[in-house]
Amino acid sequence: MSANTAAQRGARVIFIPPPLYYAAGLAGGMAVNGVVAFPLGGRPATAVVGAVVTVLGLTLAFAGVAAVIRHRTTIVPHRPVATLLTGGAYRLSRNPMYTGLAIAYLGLALLFGSWWPLALWPLVIVTVRQLVIRPEEHYLTQRFGQAYTDYQSRVRRWL
Repeated sequence: MSANTAAQRGARVIFIPPPLYYAAGLAGGMAVNGVVAFPLGGRPATAVVGAVVTVLGLTLAFAGVAAVIRHRTTIVPHRPVATLLTGGAYRLSRNPMYTGLAIAYLGLALLFGSWWPLALWPLVIVTVRQLVIRPEEHYLTQRFGQAYTDYQSRVRRWL
């Protein structure tokens, strides 16, 4: 496939907004907790740490969104990308939005005080990696070629 064709189509991902994967993991964990309680200890310290971690994660995610908006490209994975972002939050992570949401997820699990969302977190991460990030990376390699592979060699996928 030519770079021009890749530029026109976007990544081949399932049409589920990526934040919903994180929300589903949290909701599923809390649903299980409603049936079989598995509380975290250390209250209220875990709640305070959870709030701080949530804010940090959301800050990273929103920094990624702001960069995308500022550069007039898209946050929608199946839409074509106009520009390869490598600065700002994208200097820390190739996926600051997904990384930020993953961090916020951990913070919310601590805030909610249950082990169940924490137990589901690896499944959420693997799901996002396989269903969203992997197709996006394939698309970006086709779209931007050597510029993207050079970026991959400099910046980690998560943190």
